[in-house]
Amino acid sequence: MKDKFYITTPIYYPSNKLTLGNSYTTIVCDVLARFNRKLGKDVFYLTGTDEHGQKVSQAAAKAGVDEKTYLDSIIADTKDLWALLDISYNKFIRTTDEYHEKAVQKIFTELYKKGYIYKGTYKGWYCTPCESFWTESQLIDGKCPDCGREVKFQEEEAYFFKLSEFGDRLLKLYNDNTEFLLPKSRVNEMVNNFIKPGLSDLCVSRTSVKWGVPVEFDPNHTIYVWIDALPNYITALGYGSNDTTLFDKYWPADVHVIGKEIVRFHAIVWPAILMALGIELPKRVFGHGWILFGGDKLSKSKTALTKECIDPRVLVPLYSADAIRYMLCREIPFGSDGNYSTEAFLTRFNADLSNNFGNLVSRTFSMVKKYFDGVVPECADSEDPDDIALKDFVKAEVKNVKEHIASLDITKAVISIFNIFTEANTYIQKVQPWAVAKLEGGETRLKQILRLLLEVIRIGTELFQSFAPNATSKVLTALNLDPNSTFDDLESFHQLEAGKKLGELGILFPRLDIKAEMEKLASL
Repeated sequence: MKDKFYITTPIYYPSNKLTLGNSYTTIVCDVLARFNRKLGKDVFYLTGTDEHGQKVSQAAAKAGVDEKTYLDSIIADTKDLWALLDISYNKFIRTTDEYHEKAVQKIFTELYKKGYIYKGTYKGWYCTPCESFWTESQLIDGKCPDCGREVKFQEEEAYFFKLSEFGDRLLKLYNDNTEFLLPKSRVNEMVNNFIKPGLSDLCVSRTSVKWGVPVEFDPNHTIYVWIDALPNYITALGYGSNDTTLFDKYWPADVHVIGKEIVRFHAIVWPAILMALGIELPKRVFGHGWILFGGDKLSKSKTALTKECIDPRVLVPLYSADAIRYMLCREIPFGSDGNYSTEAFLTRFNADLSNNFGNLVSRTFSMVKKYFDGVVPECADSEDPDDIALKDFVKAEVKNVKEHIASLDITKAVISIFNIFTEANTYIQKVQPWAVAKLEGGETRLKQILRLLLEVIRIGTELFQSFAPNATSKVLTALNLDPNSTFDDLESFHQLEAGKKLGELGILFPRLDIKAEMEKLASL
């Protein structure tokens, strides 16, 4: 039986077109999903949209259509974007899906019957864009601490979830399972900012908002945000339905990957809900940082940044999904904030994708074609010190990549992969196969060199495939390998079939004129 791997993105709020920031989370999850598939695991990758609430109603009204009509066009655009970025999700959940709404009603009723939900009156400050309530002390200069917008004081009848009862259990969770919440700095934030000051009970229904799931036993109330949104991770697997096959197979989630702004809900509220329901907790929650433009968060709600944001719908046709995926994984230290700039993207495109990876593949294929008519050479193992050193280096980096992926450090993983390509290029300059070809009796040594380079390319390309699936699939196909197979022996240098002719490869990543590209993008 295969090991399972269940990974989720947050469900995105579709009040507008998704941005590069949303794409970052989804790409990161896709890299982890693809890599675990290559390891032979049974992977389930979930993404989707959180479609209820006042903000959607207001946006739909402004557009002059009903909520569902408004949402359908945005969801179609979202799915098109994920296809454009080669996102390989297994399921896309919408909180307007009938099965989800029914399951949410059952969950709410069960929590009420167990005594974890009670009726009261809510008084507090509400931010419509963020769909969040705040206390007076949480406001910053009287405004929402997340988006900086105006808040309104509201008072209405509401149901509350007894979050205040779970402080000690959450502290025990963090202490007993140090891998539950990553990076570890997020634990200090949760403990010091929320748990130690004392958790407040959570408002989980509204009477003033009608676009949502009605409370089954009190239909004047609409189930509010977190009891509706967070359970998507289990309702997508059939929890609350008559068929729990997927839930029984894949739950608990191996990791929820989210932006750091919603860590509180995933590391405090969600575990508390699961504890109250008696359901096993997810294994890990990872709160990554933000993509920053000039030190500010890239998001939909900060319209001042729009002119600085580069739409992936523009970038992908110009530079490929592979390039966008690689840039975000390489440039943003996973778990921390990271700056994005067009110039950095174009520079890294040239330096890493074109000069390093692309050039290594191109020059090696060209030499095999020139000296051996494009046929994979057959040769005995080499005892040459340079060859042994390259093999040892590659083996060490293969181990590093696997360890980095297991610890969810995709930035370090892709750096290790490119260390392999860099070392192979350095090896070429050192052994100079073009000079060996001129030596009398040099054919045997030349075969060893080129065969080793082809094997190193195979290994590095297989590791890189999860990050850049399109270009790497072309390389693997040209090496007469199945790009859809699981990892071959990544520590063996005898996987290619000797005597097979290499396929044709065009230019994988053409070198860019950075100044010209900057001017072109500026004009857009």
